Amino acid sequence: MAEPRSPVSVAQNPSGVSLTETPVVEMDPVEYTLRKRLPRKLPKRRNDVYVNMKTDFKAQLSRCQKLLDSSTGPREICIHGLGLAINRAINIALQLQASSQGALQLAANTSTVELVDDLEPEDPDEAGEPLTRTRNNSAIHIKVFYPDPQ
Repeated sequence: MAEPRSPVSVAQNPSGVSLTETPVVEMDPVEYTLRKRLPRKLPKRRNDVYVNMKTDFKAQLSRCQKLLDSSTGPREICIHGLGLAINRAINIALQLQASSQGALQLAANTSTVELVDDLEPEDPDEAGEPLTRTRNNSAIHIKVFYPDPQ
C-alpha cells in the first residue's frame, strides 16, 4: 500500500542519500477564469494594418495590396503582428514584395509588448477578489514601402 504524501518531498540519489528538500506547493482551491485584455495598440493611422489569426489570410493580403495600389493612398504601409500573428505578418509582407517583382522594400522592427490578463474567481460567493497578471509577448512592425526614385 502507498504511504501518504508528506508536505515535503525528498530527492535521493541511487545510494539513498538525501540531496535536497523542496516543499510541495499547494494550489488555492478557488478556481479562476482567465480573461485576456486587448493589447494596447499603436495610434491607428490610415496606413496601419493590424494582422491577426482570425481574419482570412487572403483578405488581409488584399487589404494591404489595395492600400498600396490606391493612387491617393500612402506610398507605404505598416503591418503590425503580435504573438502568433508574427509569422502571418511576415508572410503578408513577403507576398507583397514578391507580387511587386521587387519594387517594394521592407523594413522590420521587433519589440516586446506588455499584456495584462484578469483572473476572475469562478464562484463570486468565494472570498477571492479579481487579480491581474502581466506578461510579455513579442511583436513585429514591418514597413512596406516604395523607395524614392533617385
